Amino acid sequence: MSRISVRGFAVASATAVTTVGAVVGVASGSTPAADDNNFEATAADTTLLADIPAGQQAQVQTASLTQQADAQASAADAAAKKSAEETARVQAAKDAKSKKQAAEDRLERERQEKKERAERQEREEHASRSEVRSTASFAVQSSYTVAEVQAMARQIVPADQFQCFSNIVNHESSWNYRASNPGSGAYGLVQALPGSKMASAGADWMTNPATQIKWGLSYMNGRYQSPCGAWSFWQANHWY
Repeated sequence: MSRISVRGFAVASATAVTTVGAVVGVASGSTPAADDNNFEATAADTTLLADIPAGQQAQVQTASLTQQADAQASAADAAAKKSAEETARVQAAKDAKSKKQAAEDRLERERQEKKERAERQEREEHASRSEVRSTASFAVQSSYTVAEVQAMARQIVPADQFQCFSNIVNHESSWNYRASNPGSGAYGLVQALPGSKMASAGADWMTNPATQIKWGLSYMNGRYQSPCGAWSFWQANHWY
């Protein structure tokens, strides 16, 4: 009669080992060994399927296969869990990268929009400063009062720059378009030095306050970017 070893069943699980050991004890009349670590060798050497009573063989096989299935299921669960964790890690990394890129894109858009606003504002301010009325639109008179000269200035100088322009004229000439400094040669509302510089704005620079205002505004814009820039410099140095 052929003898089939149950070693494969015995080492599959502790339960199967215990069951086989119990059956061996019944068959041989001996007590199963307590050391589970040595059981595989013992089962390999002494325990054969043929040695187990026929009524116990199905029980041993069923217990062993059940334990093997449980072990395989546990391994599959562990592999699935590991795979899920890895997938989650990869997705989290992708999400973090996407969020970082989105934040960088948003900052870049904000910087670009800020730059465009600043450039647009600068263009508008430059256009406003450059929008000077022609002196030809003012009627030529033999003389002008301070109020008339100031009215001219309000029409020529941008509204947001008028007060700064007025502050400088107040200190330089008290709105006297014929003010002259014999020592330096400075002349007019803005005390151009020498006064003949204002000829670039019109040949009537000595008698026409509008010509002087036009020249003074152009000078302040060119040298200090605006009358308010000129006024800031004047306050620090008492000249401009």
